[in-house]
Amino acid sequence: MSFPWLTVLWAIPLVGAAIIVVMPATARGFVKYAGIAVSLGVLAVAVVLAVHFDPAGAQYQFVEDHPWIPSFGTGYILGLDGIALALVVLTAVLVPVLLLAGWNDAADVSALSGRSTHIYVALTLAVEGMVLISLVALDVLLFYVFFEAMLIPMYFLIGGFGGSRGESSRAAVKFLLYNLFGGLVMLAAVVGLYVVTAGSDAFAAGTFDFRAIVSAVSSGELDVSPAILNALFLGFMFAFAIKAPLWPFHRWLPDAAVESTPATAVLMMAVVDKVGTFGMLRYCLQLFPEPSTLFRPFIITLAVIGIVYGAIVAIGQTDVMRLIAYTSISHFGFIILGIFVMTSQGQSGSTLYMVNHGISTAALFLLAGFLVSRRGSRLIAAYGGVQKVAPVLAGTFLVAGLATLSLPGLAPFISEFLVLIGTFTRYPVFAVVASTALVLSAIYILWLYQRMMTGPVKEGNGEVRDLLPREIAVVAPLIALLLVLGVYPKPALDIINPAVNHTLTTINQQDPAPRVAEGPVR
Repeated sequence: MSFPWLTVLWAIPLVGAAIIVVMPATARGFVKYAGIAVSLGVLAVAVVLAVHFDPAGAQYQFVEDHPWIPSFGTGYILGLDGIALALVVLTAVLVPVLLLAGWNDAADVSALSGRSTHIYVALTLAVEGMVLISLVALDVLLFYVFFEAMLIPMYFLIGGFGGSRGESSRAAVKFLLYNLFGGLVMLAAVVGLYVVTAGSDAFAAGTFDFRAIVSAVSSGELDVSPAILNALFLGFMFAFAIKAPLWPFHRWLPDAAVESTPATAVLMMAVVDKVGTFGMLRYCLQLFPEPSTLFRPFIITLAVIGIVYGAIVAIGQTDVMRLIAYTSISHFGFIILGIFVMTSQGQSGSTLYMVNHGISTAALFLLAGFLVSRRGSRLIAAYGGVQKVAPVLAGTFLVAGLATLSLPGLAPFISEFLVLIGTFTRYPVFAVVASTALVLSAIYILWLYQRMMTGPVKEGNGEVRDLLPREIAVVAPLIALLLVLGVYPKPALDIINPAVNHTLTTINQQDPAPRVAEGPVR
């Protein structure tokens, strides 16, 4: 298809954000509807891309290749593979849901002179546009520019629209400093990659063309010292590990999630942070296959520690929002584990996990946010007996919680199962240790539900209202997706699997041969 679909995909939210900012201050109600209309336009384009994407076709489709800064060897190069498509659809589905969930989040902020609604909606759309162009960029410098740029609107969403102004500002600064530091290290690696290509006989001049560099790496034409490649890999990996986040680079996440509005926290954990794991799968593995293999045991060790650590710390939380934030650290450990075991089951499960985690976390965090907004407290101990006064809220909370603990029949189970199977074929000990999170997640979710939703109605909970029609409209599609993908994940895996196989072929990795124990013939 010659139409520039990928440009339209990311341009719609960014242009929409610019238009919304300049709308009259009196058009607050219209701005909310306009933001949802723009995000639905993005979803429509994403659906077109998904319908016309051919899993058996070329690795990158809908490619656009135009000069950008020729003297620097960088171009405006876009392309879509199955892995990116899965995350594009996730982003396009979640943003209109989050705008609807955050319908009343843009409380007037005096510093914004009555334009807080405009700014809130525009910043959310700006984040969406920057995430989308990061997912479809096939030029390393183009990717880096928007990988860093998305931090700015996220910073203002966290700091400007969170709960306590002082605490949310501190959380926003912490978020920004962590990620900017990782980005600076990555910038040095990006520059180093350009220098390496400029000095290689494989290229007439330095280049940032991802496809050309990967081709030279896989063919052995890029003759570079292993020590240099290791350093470049670590530069990329460090930035992605902070963004994801991978233990022990996770310290910014709980504060940022708790001090944000629920919709902003979901935007951060379910959409923005996925760019980090996506970067590991695309850039770290394909640009640096040998360093990825060299550092694989170390990264897998950190991922497994993160899986267990996030689950254990979640059990001890007294703040419901902080508890859910720590569960995401555990889930990101599973995603990174699946990426670096370098098996087809592991990477397919990891990619599907990115999608399923986004849906399940969105459902659970938004429902917790609805409950907190009614009761005015994040403390778990303040609740009890909610299922008697708000049965729909409690029931949907239970489904979202069961999805978070990967109950069979709900979407995250398939992805977690694939990650564990893919890990077991290569690292059985790590798979066994990671499996302990299944028990730990059951403890923190079921205990959370018991304390908050069951038993007698505690004082102050008697007036808790059940879900409103707008809130049901937010939660219903998320619950439906958890059920559908839990029972029938084949359409998603049919798109993801060919892209994973391309990646494994590019980095010259194969699934381990099945090991059969030898014994006496009877």
